[in-house]
Amino acid sequence: MNIQGKVAVVSGGASGMGLEIVRRLVSLGGKAAIFDLNATAGAAAVAELGESVVFAEVNVTSEDSIKAGIEQTMAAFGAIHICVNCAGIATGSKTLGKNGPFPLDLWNKTLAVNLTGTFNVLRLCAEQMAKNTPENADGVCGAIINTASVAAFEGQVGQAAYSASKGGIVGMTLPIARDLSTIGIRVNCIAPGLINTPMFESLPAPVYEALSSTPLFPKRLGRAAEIAHMVTSVIENDYINGECIRMDAGLRMQPK
Repeated sequence: MNIQGKVAVVSGGASGMGLEIVRRLVSLGGKAAIFDLNATAGAAAVAELGESVVFAEVNVTSEDSIKAGIEQTMAAFGAIHICVNCAGIATGSKTLGKNGPFPLDLWNKTLAVNLTGTFNVLRLCAEQMAKNTPENADGVCGAIINTASVAAFEGQVGQAAYSASKGGIVGMTLPIARDLSTIGIRVNCIAPGLINTPMFESLPAPVYEALSSTPLFPKRLGRAAEIAHMVTSVIENDYINGECIRMDAGLRMQPK
């Protein structure tokens, strides 16, 4: 898929990896609708990137909220060709800890935002993608990329809910790709390792340095721009489908 002139919905697009993906899409001639709850950050992104971007205050756990965001996107740009899901929360609690069993409300919230939220956005974007005229002889109408995590494979202590939510994203990639193949929509997944986001920058220097030395090679945290580069590479390569790509510099997470 040629990104020039295409419209993307990016959930969690107001900051971190999501914002970097929006920037790269716009730099390649695309347009983007940022779905996020942070209205201040969303307004800042629109101010930075101009008319190629719109912001919609969207709660990914709410069907009505997503539908309103999609209506805003269609009104602004007339179509949706790409969906990139970055919205998510990081939670931690042991299955049985000092304060008792894992709080079920926290479990439900983690899966609601990370897993159900991802599916909620992509299924409604797919409905719009199905209306697109195929852009080439392969019948390409859309591309969906979801964000998982290496925690889907090697969750650490206290990450039962987070790992389950990200593992669900990995697990649903191929079935959804199969579901949508008949209407020309590809579905892929990226599983980042330790990516340098504002959360990492707030850590004490010794902790930051220890985490930076964890990957196999290169010995550093990943950059949001590197994730964004992979996202656009997957969008542009029509022969990548039903795949989960680890981006972790060879990292294999330890229990703690």
